[in-house]
Amino acid sequence: MDTIQKSVIAPLQPYLAPIVSAIPEPVHDAVVSLIGKSCHGALLVDLDVTKDPACTSLAISKALGIAIVGASAVVKIPQILKLINSRSSAGVSFVSYALETASLLITLSYGVRNQFPFSTYGETALIAVQDIAIGVLVLNYAGRSAAAAAFIAVVAASVYALLFDQTLVDAQTMSYLQAGAGALGVASKAPQIYTIWRNGGTGQLSAFTVFNYLLGSMSRIFTTLQEVDDKFILYGFIGGFSLNVILAIQMLWYWNAPAPKQKAAPRAKVVEKAPSAQSTGASPRPSVKTPTTRRRG
Repeated sequence: MDTIQKSVIAPLQPYLAPIVSAIPEPVHDAVVSLIGKSCHGALLVDLDVTKDPACTSLAISKALGIAIVGASAVVKIPQILKLINSRSSAGVSFVSYALETASLLITLSYGVRNQFPFSTYGETALIAVQDIAIGVLVLNYAGRSAAAAAFIAVVAASVYALLFDQTLVDAQTMSYLQAGAGALGVASKAPQIYTIWRNGGTGQLSAFTVFNYLLGSMSRIFTTLQEVDDKFILYGFIGGFSLNVILAIQMLWYWNAPAPKQKAAPRAKVVEKAPSAQSTGASPRPSVKTPTTRRRG
């Protein structure tokens, strides 16, 4: 940090100081609410990253957290668009997205109930909404519309039980669920990894989503270490990052592999009946001409 302060920040201080002084007061208040008054004074007012190293780490963590939350709003949009444009769910595992949705809903509820900083879990809400959309699309394109409706109903009931009616799930049960959420998050990657291996290709899986998830899970390990003293959440992110690495490797390995074709539903065979002679009640005419006794004049 001393090197950065001397070689980068110190020469720029004459130019940065007027900019800092011109920042509106609400922006300063927002920074104070994020990193505290002392860190705000050291980093933003004094422009000194060496005064308190803990403040620098906290500021980096907050910036990463906000970036993750912002990026999560669009992280799976490419996957949704790819499914819609291709009208096929080949290579995309519904089980994977269903498990991840469950994990995200539990983590979101756990963060809200424990009043953790929003920057440490805010992306779970945005990603969960996108996961639900992907799950519905995968089921619809697989010809399972009834299952898609049931999936939405289960998600709605879960949201109500976890977030809006805390009498159904108490704090202790919520802790148990969060312990399982980490395992669910890790397990949610396994069906997708297996699907790619079985098909020999990534199908309609979006590379943008896979690699952004890899970076996001890696950043989440850092932000959790800095801001949240909860081993359940930390181990979940570490496990998820490990399997995201495998998914990223598969994406690179099968980069040029053709997309697997989704099997079409078998059509019922139409049996053509041979035309049968219909009886009209009249005697059939003989096909062979018989000699006539009529005299010709």
